[in-house]
Amino acid sequence: MTLDRRQALRTLAFGGIGAVAAPAWAEKLAELARDHSEHAHAALTAAAETAAWAPKVLDAHQNETVVILSELIIPQTETPGAKAAKVNEFIDWVLKDADERDRKEFLKGLAWMDGRSQELFGTDFASAAPDQQTALLTILASAKNKAFEDQTGIDFFKAIKALTITGYYTSEIGMSQELGDDGQVFLLEFPGCKHPQHKA
Repeated sequence: MTLDRRQALRTLAFGGIGAVAAPAWAEKLAELARDHSEHAHAALTAAAETAAWAPKVLDAHQNETVVILSELIIPQTETPGAKAAKVNEFIDWVLKDADERDRKEFLKGLAWMDGRSQELFGTDFASAAPDQQTALLTILASAKNKAFEDQTGIDFFKAIKALTITGYYTSEIGMSQELGDDGQVFLLEFPGCKHPQHKA
């Protein structure tokens, strides 16, 4: 991925809220996602050819919640949304490679979404009605929301938004159908993945 593309992804993810507003753990997860995106999608595609996908970090309920959240962030329109691009698989892959502290912060935020949904609507986030889910995300996305009790959710929403945007726009669906990349774009060099945990 070129620096320009990495910067574009970062701007999409954090440009509207400002990097200063994003917690350090969310920025670290987003950076990991940007650094690992090509390798992650290739690994997930290869794994899908040999076996059914199973999350490494998320449990079934957490994965369902991530699917719903990512699709709310990038819904299906005339082009496929985040669910079709399997952004949940990408997010699980990033969490697997993340520092334990950053992973725990993300999972804490995911649990917070269920708790806040229970308070507001009497059910967990995944079971809430679509308009209720949207209402909660609208609260978290509002720049005017300074409520202390919502800060965990606000930080989490920034993180999952960044991961969703990176996962989607570096996927085959996001690249070809949304961005119109016909495969003719090429890099002058490709140094390969430099992370030791990915050396075969």
